[in-house]
Amino acid sequence: MNWTSLYFKSDALKVLILGTGEVATRRANKFLSHGAIVKLVGNSISDSLKDLGATLYSVDQIDDLVDWCDLVVIASGDRDLSNYVCEISKDKLINRADFPDEGNIIVPTSFEIGDIEISIFTNGKSPLMARQLRKKIQSIITEEDILEIELQDYSRSILKEYVPNQKDRRKYLYYIFENEDIRSLIRLHDIDGAKKLIHDMIMRDFNDS
Repeated sequence: MNWTSLYFKSDALKVLILGTGEVATRRANKFLSHGAIVKLVGNSISDSLKDLGATLYSVDQIDDLVDWCDLVVIASGDRDLSNYVCEISKDKLINRADFPDEGNIIVPTSFEIGDIEISIFTNGKSPLMARQLRKKIQSIITEEDILEIELQDYSRSILKEYVPNQKDRRKYLYYIFENEDIRSLIRLHDIDGAKKLIHDMIMRDFNDS
């Protein structure tokens, strides 16, 4: 497999989407929700997309729009137009919804649970199975897992002030993760109590003042 999974910041990313159908709309919503500037080329877009900041342009503006954008998403049923846009976008990031291997960016199926975002990529072999795997993963992530992430983030922020060595911080984070008193508070959804306990533990073990 010659694809590498990455996350990149998309706030203020300039995205051009060729097409206004179901796939194009789904891509537009995804990028808009992550702070990108999105322009679509096609017949019409929904009011909900307009409310999110998307703008619609005509095909005769395509060359200028390609010059403007950072990322081109090709999601049009017009094969000739799609190939033309792909050809003039060679120095851009390109996502081809129709023929993914002809682009250099994949937009995988993804979902969010709290602060977790999970992406699934089957190397283009089965979008259907990507959706099924998504359902399975969603079913096993619990609210306690989400609270654990919040507590780990809280713990790391304090440890960075008192523990300069990254390996020592990591070791202590495992200690926090396995602490039964903290786990009991998580099961009770007592996030404030767990944070207080973690703070007191770190102060006890690392604050010399």
